[in-house]
Amino acid sequence: MEENRIYDASSSIPADEFEHIGQDIDSANVISRKSISFWQDAWGRLKSDKLAMFFIVILVLMILGAIIFPMISPYTISEQRLEFKNMGLFFTGDTSIHIFGTDDLGRDLWVRTWQGARVSLMIAFVAVAINTVIGIIYGGISGYFGGMIDNVLMRIVEIINGIPYLLIVILLGLVLEPGISTIIIAYCMIGWVGMARLVRGQVLQLKQQEFVIAASTMGASSARIIARHLIPNIISVIIINLTLSIPSAIFTEAFLSFLGLGVPIPNASWGMLASTGIRNFQAYPYQLLIPAFFISITMLAFNLLGDRLRDAFDPKLRR
Repeated sequence: MEENRIYDASSSIPADEFEHIGQDIDSANVISRKSISFWQDAWGRLKSDKLAMFFIVILVLMILGAIIFPMISPYTISEQRLEFKNMGLFFTGDTSIHIFGTDDLGRDLWVRTWQGARVSLMIAFVAVAINTVIGIIYGGISGYFGGMIDNVLMRIVEIINGIPYLLIVILLGLVLEPGISTIIIAYCMIGWVGMARLVRGQVLQLKQQEFVIAASTMGASSARIIARHLIPNIISVIIINLTLSIPSAIFTEAFLSFLGLGVPIPNASWGMLASTGIRNFQAYPYQLLIPAFFISITMLAFNLLGDRLRDAFDPKLRR
């Protein structure tokens, strides 16, 4: 082995002491980590969360049950069989099976519970979807333009937010017929306020970013900047808020139906079933426990799924 040489710092090193290695093309082309998008990374972390997947399965089964069971059931929501009224949780007789029993009018609670799930979930999904669209447009305009436009729009939001929701429902009930559409309209009149505030705050943070300034410099219109640059960057926050808004809409519908301001008879919703069950609670407690269980498990699943989505979309947790 050649003896190591020690050179003075002030002296020059001969050129023959260096060896040209060149560029290692093979090492440069090696991919050390698979490239994935933001959504793929979020979905991967969500799939690895067993609790989140459990809630997703519950919600999917709930939605499928609300669609399928009222269609295949041999009974209808208004069919009355007085000889079977209040016949326990599971009754078999005359070739008839009532899994959840019957109510005080002899109507099958199994089909009424799933029909109630269909009505409650439909009201929640439609109302939250409308609120999301209105809130995104309203909050995006307010946050992007700022100044006087922002001040005026936010003062309108504060006025609307100060109107009691129950008062709106009662007033609409005097003008419109009670029903699903009335509940959706009443909820949409003030339900978009929270989404608008959230979107406005996010847009205020993003509109000073370099990519927004670059798009504006290149001549992009305000509508294009909002739709193509701002909204896609806050879509994860919108999805989380949307998931957490659905339980609130379900509870609102149940509360209104419980008070008699919801869907009209003979239609069924979870709130109406709970209102009927509380009158017969001492004799037949299952009539209240069944809708209460469905309301609770659905709201719990949406709330906890929203928390898991917040963790999955958090960029700080990306590896």
